[in-house]
Amino acid sequence: MMKVRRTIDLIYVDSGGGHRAAAIALADAIREQRLPWEVRLWRSQDLLARVDFIRQYTGIDFGEIYNILLRKGWTAWSEQLIALAHLFIRRSHGTQVRALERHWEEHRPDLVVSLIPHFNRAFKESLERVWPGTPFVTAMTDIADYPPHFWIERQDQWVICGSERAAAQAREIGLAEWRILRTSGMILNPKFYAPLNVDRAAERTRLGLRPDLPTGLVLFGGEGSMKIVEVARRLNRPDLGIQLIVICGRHAKAERRVRALDRRIPMHIEGFTREVRRLMALSDFFIGKPGPGAISEALAMGLPVIVEKNFLTFAHERYNADWVVEQGAGVALRSFSRIANAVGALLDPGRFESYRQRAAALRNRAVFEIPGMLAGILEDNTGGASVVETIAGARAR
Repeated sequence: MMKVRRTIDLIYVDSGGGHRAAAIALADAIREQRLPWEVRLWRSQDLLARVDFIRQYTGIDFGEIYNILLRKGWTAWSEQLIALAHLFIRRSHGTQVRALERHWEEHRPDLVVSLIPHFNRAFKESLERVWPGTPFVTAMTDIADYPPHFWIERQDQWVICGSERAAAQAREIGLAEWRILRTSGMILNPKFYAPLNVDRAAERTRLGLRPDLPTGLVLFGGEGSMKIVEVARRLNRPDLGIQLIVICGRHAKAERRVRALDRRIPMHIEGFTREVRRLMALSDFFIGKPGPGAISEALAMGLPVIVEKNFLTFAHERYNADWVVEQGAGVALRSFSRIANAVGALLDPGRFESYRQRAAALRNRAVFEIPGMLAGILEDNTGGASVVETIAGARAR
């Protein structure tokens, strides 16, 4: 019997790169599992262009604001800015719903997965008005929900959580236990799980590095940050016995500053690259901002993590630093001014091995778990096997 082909909509936003990356990774995993679905990716900025008040007055997409704040280092007031943005979004809720209704009328889905915060109430309400009963799923790409109602809404929906903290928050807001689906971590590109045969000694030599030195990878997301310059400068010390791979992303100024350093240690410098996985394979530890995607990629590659958490850290990423410490997989500093001491302590042989073991024990397989969860939701919605049975069967396989 031929299976009915279903249409699955994945909604992402271009802010920071992590949401788009998660949507593409999930679409790739669905294709790899040969599920009989048509997967459509929708950019939220396009769906809500008519009601983007920031774009109307400045010409800048709402989603681009995050990237600008990161590049400029204007993160000190992120908590207040998130709250202000959330207030404006709540007040324009009705306008959002009407704009989204027009989209759903033209593009009927069988299931919708939102991989973005802020707008999930509008997505669900508009979908229910046009196509009642269509399942709506929020797949969190943050380790926890901050501030309240940033990701998780008390509505008839499913929430996919990558941490016990997020699952607890969903319970606290009043979602039924069977509506909360717990994965083993954040969504990563399936390529991070494919075999990677790398001759570390030869590759390090090719990049101008020494084969034998502990190697740190410095990365502050695709947009980069001037923090990269501070970290590289403070670690540019032969007495530490390390070398660095520095990925500056799209931040041309940071890249120029790092290249201009009077380098006293081996240092390979790149701008934006799609070879992060390969460069992580050549590294021994990770230094960066506590973005959920980057730290999850580092841990998946077995790299202990050093991040910073203070008032300059984006408010919605502060718990990520706590989570790293809770997992025993790295260190959260109050300031990168102490990065040299932190690296020295991290590389203590007994301590470093413990961090590596805790990172390896996490075994994040979320991107392969979620298609089974979505299949269970579809089956449940069409009167097939219960979602609990379907998901349990997928995990058993």
